[in-house]
Amino acid sequence: MKKLMNMWNQMSLVVRIIIGLLIGITLALTIPEQAKFIVIFGSLFVGALKAIAPILVLFLVMGAISQHKAGHKTNMKNIVALYALGTLFSGFVGVIASFAFPLTLTLVSGAQNVTPPSGVVEVLRSLLLNLVDNPVKALFNANYIGILSWACVLGFALKNAATSTKSMILNFSDALSQVVVWVIGFAPLGIMGLVFDAIATNGLGALASYGKLLILLVSCMVFVVLIMNPIIVYICIRQNPYPLVFRCLKDSGITAFFTRSSAANIPVNMKLCESLGLDKDTYSVSIPLGSTVNMAGAAVTISVLTLAAVHTLGINVDFPTALILSVLSAVCAAGASGVSGGSLLLIPLACSLFGIPNDIAMQVVGVGFIVAVVQDSCETAVNSSTDALFTAAAEFAKWRKEGKEIIINKKVA
Repeated sequence: MKKLMNMWNQMSLVVRIIIGLLIGITLALTIPEQAKFIVIFGSLFVGALKAIAPILVLFLVMGAISQHKAGHKTNMKNIVALYALGTLFSGFVGVIASFAFPLTLTLVSGAQNVTPPSGVVEVLRSLLLNLVDNPVKALFNANYIGILSWACVLGFALKNAATSTKSMILNFSDALSQVVVWVIGFAPLGIMGLVFDAIATNGLGALASYGKLLILLVSCMVFVVLIMNPIIVYICIRQNPYPLVFRCLKDSGITAFFTRSSAANIPVNMKLCESLGLDKDTYSVSIPLGSTVNMAGAAVTISVLTLAAVHTLGINVDFPTALILSVLSAVCAAGASGVSGGSLLLIPLACSLFGIPNDIAMQVVGVGFIVAVVQDSCETAVNSSTDALFTAAAEFAKWRKEGKEIIINKKVA
């Protein structure tokens, strides 16, 4: 047994997760009734990630801002600009793909007990109210917009605090990051339970019936990470972007795919940025910020599912109106981070742009819940890996302007 445990621990996390995935699929297809107990592993894993992520974001951002030295320049403006452009262009990719390959949906019910926002004004209003939410309530409800705002305020207020106080905050940040690493270490068991529950409940046929939709969603996200993002990075650094892109996908995207939590993937991205030699004062703020507002994958999901509903209902939409959808998708995606259900609950808002009734739009949300097993994993992988990618791109662009040599292959090898 000890030898087996040593062999297990020596395997990479990705290999262990794949093994857990295969075991979950096998049990769901062969003995679903007898193996029902393993569902608890998935529930415990997701529960642990949801519990630790909000307080992790609070301490990471608060500690990073409080430690920032006056006069030390960071790249936050450029990084935020890259986040905004990436999310906007991703929504545009979803629009173009939906026009090139129009899909119709078999609408289903199944989005009960959720209340979507009624308009853009309500989304912006909720966003502003979330900024000033009670800090304890924000932590309890995982309102990351509110957590970020309070972390920034407290971080600035603690700039003149005693060194011992700042050290204590950093110690808490390090401890919470280590707890996340421990939780992610149990990902193979958690993934086994999650995939078992999904297949035992819906069956493989449920996913297969929405195969075309899944293929379009995943293809758009693959285009974003392998074509669009590299073009943006190349414009920044004027060198081959793919070594950096593949490093971010390998070190960040794969983990995020299986954990399905951008916030829980923050320590992974921080470690990646450190290994790339980036400025800690910059990435310690940009990575937690990106986990909340950098939502390229969500913009793709909103655009594709909304236009699928449009095509299903036979609504004629001109291209300029569809372009407005890409902007709306980007705004909605940034505001979706603190909402239960993420990007899916913003679909009715986007559908309202085309006059689609709310009851029909909620059926589209029901379709989204069915394909979420794959869609949400891919979406999180895109979102989280892009956080690290754009942070690195902005830093390398700064080095280029300063005349420093940028050897990406060496940095990311």
